[in-house]
Formats: sequence, structure tokens, C-alpha cells
Amino acid sequence: MEKNLHNQTLALAGLFQAARLVQQQAREGFVEPGPKEASLESLFAFDAPGVEAVWGGLPGLRLGLETLVAQLHPADPQQAMELTRYVIGLMHLERRLHRNREAQQRLRQGLERVAEQRRYFGGINETVIAALGDLYHEVISPLGPRILVQGEQRFLAEPGQQALIRALLLAGIRAALLWRQAGGSRWRLLLQRARIQHIAEEALKVLELA
Repeated sequence: MEKNLHNQTLALAGLFQAARLVQQQAREGFVEPGPKEASLESLFAFDAPGVEAVWGGLPGLRLGLETLVAQLHPADPQQAMELTRYVIGLMHLERRLHRNREAQQRLRQGLERVAEQRRYFGGINETVIAALGDLYHEVISPLGPRILVQGEQRFLAEPGQQALIRALLLAGIRAALLWRQAGGSRWRLLLQRARIQHIAEEALKVLELA
């Protein structure tokens, strides 16, 4: 993977997409099916030829690109602060995962097992999501500190929705890994906000013309 700002921006969009989906699920009890599928499928893109391909192409990142652009100039500071907290938390957990080879191996093996389930069922269903949620709970949660998801208790307390939120957090960690591999860093994010916004906006223009 080339280390450049374009790839960093796409991976960052994937990270913000996962965070936004977590926020939607926790607060509204519903997520957009297209972005959800693209984010969850990214967990099984073991040998993708490029960053876009991890999400099945640029359309799979539309929500993330929109969220990233909006986050750089937020209309709702409270919502933006919550998203920022999720994103920073996912970046922090990814760094801890990067330093823990045993956890990396367990995660890889776990994803390969869940990938077999996905193939058996012909796609992602509740069983696959539950397995992804368990994998997050068993491998990522012990790395700490845990991400405190805010939302409606009736959604947060339901086991199926808990599993989906954890699966989406796992997808966020996958995106954070790609972002780091593409050369991303917090300093670069702070110093190159304008260029990142421009790249994201240009990608959205491409989607509008498609």
C-alpha cells in the first residue's frame, strides 16, 4: 500500500463511517444498510488490491466521506465531539493491538473462522455479526480502555444490537489499521485538515457523477 494522503483520507473515511454507524445504532436503533454492509465486509478483505477495494469501491465509503467532511466543519458540536471520541478511542485501541502480537494472531484467526461462517451463510447475517461481536469482546476489549458508547438504553441493552455495535467498532479498528499503514498520524491529521477535506470532497464529487 502506498503511503500517501489520498489513501490516508479514504481509510480515515472508513474509520469515521464505522464511528457514525455506531452512533446511529446506539442513538436511533437503526443504521443505513449499504454502509453497514460495506464496513462489515471490510473485515474480510484480507487481500484487497487497494484501499477503496477494502470497502468494495468508493461507493462503499460514501457515508464515511460525508461524515469526515462534516466533522471538519461541524454543524452540531455535541455530535461531532462524540464522533471524535469514538475515532480517537478506536485509534488508541488499534495502536495497542499493533503492539500485542498475541492479540493480532488471535484476531486474525478469529476473523478467518468468522469468514468461513460468512461463506457458509452466503453473506453477513445475525450469526456472523454475533461472532464478530464476540471476537471484539474477547480480543479487543481486554486491550482497554473500553470505548463507552452513548445512546438509548433500550438499544444498548439488546444483545443483537450490542453485537452489531461491537462488530462496527471492530470495522473501525480495521480502518484505523489501514490509516496507519498508509502513513496516517494524528499530527498529519491536524496539520493537513484542509488537504484531507479537499480529497474527501473531490471523492464525493466523483460519486455524484457516477
